[in-house]
Amino acid sequence: MRLQKYMAMCGVASRRHAEKMIEEKRVKINGKVVAEMGVHVEEEDVVEVDGKVIQLELEKIYIMLHKPEGYITTVKDEQDRPTVMEFITDIPERIFPVGRLDADTSGLLLFTNDGEVAHKLMHPHKEVIKTYIATISGNIDDIAIKRLESGVDIGGYRTAHAKVRKISQKDKQSLVEIKIHEGKNRQVRRMFKAVGHKVQQLERIAIGEISLGNLKKGHYRKLNKSEIQYLKNLDR
Repeated sequence: MRLQKYMAMCGVASRRHAEKMIEEKRVKINGKVVAEMGVHVEEEDVVEVDGKVIQLELEKIYIMLHKPEGYITTVKDEQDRPTVMEFITDIPERIFPVGRLDADTSGLLLFTNDGEVAHKLMHPHKEVIKTYIATISGNIDDIAIKRLESGVDIGGYRTAHAKVRKISQKDKQSLVEIKIHEGKNRQVRRMFKAVGHKVQQLERIAIGEISLGNLKKGHYRKLNKSEIQYLKNLDR
C-alpha cells in the first residue's frame, strides 16, 4: 500500500499529515529517507518515522476529550508548550488528535489511531458539520447573522454557508451557536470579526452527530459503538 496510507493505519497521523511528514524527510523505509510521494510499502519493509519503527496497530482506539483553553493541539510541541496529549494518561496505543482546536478554544476534540477515519473527518468534501458556542462582544443583529450564513470574506477566502442562531444577549455580549463544515485557521473568530464582533470565548460542542455532552473539561472518554459506527459510515 502507499506509504502515507500505511502511516495512517499505523496510527502515526492522518494521511494528509503523513504526506507532510514525508515532505519534511522524517520517514525512512529500510534505512533510506523517502524523498518522494507515491512510494509503496511491502510486507517485509521496515518503516521509521522520526527514528522510530512503526507497525500496524491491531486495536483501533477512538476517544473524545473536552479540551480546556491553553493547550496546543499536537502530539509534541517544539516550543515545549503544554499539549492536549497531557490529558491522555492511560492509553498505551499511539493515538493522535483529529484536526485541531486553537489554544484559546475549548471543547470537543477527537483522538484515534485509525488514519482512515481521521481522513474522512478532515476531508473537505465530507462536509462534516462542527458546532460551536461563541460568546461575542456586542448585540449581534439579524443583518450580521445573515451575512455569516451566506459567507463572509475572512481575508482572501470567502467562507461557505453556515447556520447561525443567537441564543441570548446580555451585558453587551451575545451568546451565539454557529455551525460550519470548513476548518480554516481561526475561522470562527475571523468570521465574527468580519461582521464587527470579537469572540471572547469559544467552545466546540459537536462534530457531526458526536456531541460533547456533559464531559467535564480536561476529561476524556472512549467513544461508544454507535459513535464509532457513525464515523466509519461517513463515506457512505
